[in-house]
Amino acid sequence: MIALGIILLVVGFLTGISILWTIGIILAVVGAVMWIMGSMGHAVAGRRHYW
Repeated sequence: MIALGIILLVVGFLTGISILWTIGIILAVVGAVMWIMGSMGHAVAGRRHYW
């Protein structure tokens, strides 16, 4: 999810499409939050670890 968010950020920045930029930010933030929660030992979406 983080990788997809970064890809969308780059594509949105290079092409000037603001919706891709916005979606990329959202995906990167959600992915980072899930990664942090998974590393702290919380179950994320029914999984013990989130990579």
